[in-house]
Amino acid sequence: MHSRLGRGPTIEGEPRLRRALGVAGLVAFGLAYIDPLAMFDTFGVVSQTTHGHVPTAYIVTFLAMLITAASYAVLVHAYPSAGSAYTFARRAFGGNVGFLTGWALMLDYLLLPLVNYLLIGIYLNAQFPAIPRPVFCLGAIALVTTVNIVGVVIMNRLNFVLVGLQLLFVVVFIAVSMLFLRDHPDASLLQPLYSAGFQGGDILGGAAVVALSFVGFDAVSTMAEEARNPRRTVPLAIILTVLIGGAIFLAVSYCATVVEPDYRAITAPNAAALQIVVAAGGNSLQTFFVVAYMCACSAAALSSQVSVTRVLYAMGRDGVLPHAVFGRVSQRFHTPIGAALVVSVISTLALIADLETMASIVSFGALAAFTLVHLAVTKHFLIDRRRRGWRNWVLYAAMPAVGVVLTGWLWTNLSVGAFAIGFAWLGIGAAYLAALTRGFRGPAPAVDFDADAAPIDTHVALTKEGTLQ
Repeated sequence: MHSRLGRGPTIEGEPRLRRALGVAGLVAFGLAYIDPLAMFDTFGVVSQTTHGHVPTAYIVTFLAMLITAASYAVLVHAYPSAGSAYTFARRAFGGNVGFLTGWALMLDYLLLPLVNYLLIGIYLNAQFPAIPRPVFCLGAIALVTTVNIVGVVIMNRLNFVLVGLQLLFVVVFIAVSMLFLRDHPDASLLQPLYSAGFQGGDILGGAAVVALSFVGFDAVSTMAEEARNPRRTVPLAIILTVLIGGAIFLAVSYCATVVEPDYRAITAPNAAALQIVVAAGGNSLQTFFVVAYMCACSAAALSSQVSVTRVLYAMGRDGVLPHAVFGRVSQRFHTPIGAALVVSVISTLALIADLETMASIVSFGALAAFTLVHLAVTKHFLIDRRRRGWRNWVLYAAMPAVGVVLTGWLWTNLSVGAFAIGFAWLGIGAAYLAALTRGFRGPAPAVDFDADAAPIDTHVALTKEGTLQ
C-alpha cells in the first residue's frame, strides 16, 4: 500500500525483520501496553458512576473485548502482516473507510500519552501535595520525550521486568485484600457485583469508561512481521492478552470494591487508588503501589508516545502528513524528532485536562475502530470469501454481530463531551480526506507499514542511518 500523493524519500537497504517473538514475548508486549494496573486509572470515577459496582462494569467490557479479540485474531490469521484496524478496514471496505478508521485510532494514539502524563501528575501530587500537578506532568513529558528521541531500545528489555513488577503488586494487593476480608467478616461479597439500587444504565456508563483499560491489546497485531509463525502465535497472544488482562482487572476491581464498598466515601475520585491501598495494607502498601504505578505509567507513556510517533512518521514518509515535519529522521539520533515533539506538545494538554473526559475520548476512537473490525470479519469471510455452513455463520456472523452490539452499546454510553470531540475529530478527518482525494474523486492515501519500515511498534528504535527497526 503506497500513497498516490507522493512519498518522501524511501529507505534503501532495509533488512528484513527478524521473527524473534513467540507467544510469551507477544503477550508480554500486549500486557505492557495495556498496563495490568490500569484498573486504578479510573476506579474512583467509575465507582461513583456505577454506584460501587466497578467489577460488574468490567464484566460487561470484558465480554465485549473478548469477542473483539476473537475478531482481531481471525483477521490476523487472514492478513498476517503489520497493521491493525486500519489495515483490516481498508482491505474489507476500501481506502476511504480505512482512512477514517485509522483517523479515529489516531485520536487514541495521540491522547494515550496525555492520559498517562495526567495520571502521573494526579498521583504524585496526591503523594506530594506541596508540588503542583503541572510540575510533575511537565517533568514526565520532558523525560519521556527525551528518551523517545535519544534512546528507547532499553524499553524493549524492560518489558518483562515492568510487567513482572506490576503483577507482583497485583498478587500482593489481592493477598492483602483477603486478609482485610478475614478481619472484616461483615463485608459483603456480593455488593461489588450487585446491590439494592443497581442501575443498568449506570453500569453501561462505567463500562464505556473502563474500556480504556483494554485499549492497546490490538497492538499485538502490529507485531505479526516479527512473530514466529504469526498465523498461530499472534491470534493466540491477542486472546491471551485479553484473558489475562481481563482476569487481572476483574480480580483487582473486586478486591478494591470489597475494601471500599461505599463509593460516597471516596474523597478524591481521580486518585482513589491511594485511599484504597492505604485502607487495605497501610502506608507500606501505598509506597509499593506508588513505585509500581509510576513505573507502569512511565512505561505506558513511553510505549504509547513512541507508538504514535512511529505512526506519524509513517504518515509523513508516505505523504499523508507534511513530510518536512513528520517524515524526517534526525541525522544525529536517527529518530523522527519532529513527530516526537508534536506529540509532546499535544501532551501538555495534561496540564488542564480532566481524566474522565480524556478516558471517554480515548474510548470513543477505540470502540469505533473495534466496531469496524467486527464488520470487517463478516465482510471478508461471508461476502468476499463466500464461506458457508452453520459453523462459519456462528464464527463470522453471529459473534461479530454480538461484538457490534456490545461495542456499539458501550460507545453510545460515552459522555456528551466525548461525542462532541470525537465527531469533530472525524469531521476534520473527513474534510482532510476530501482535500487529499480532490473531493473523493481520487484514491484515498495509504500508509505503508510493511515495505520500507518496521511495523508500528511501541518499542521502535532507529539503529542505522535512516533505518527504522
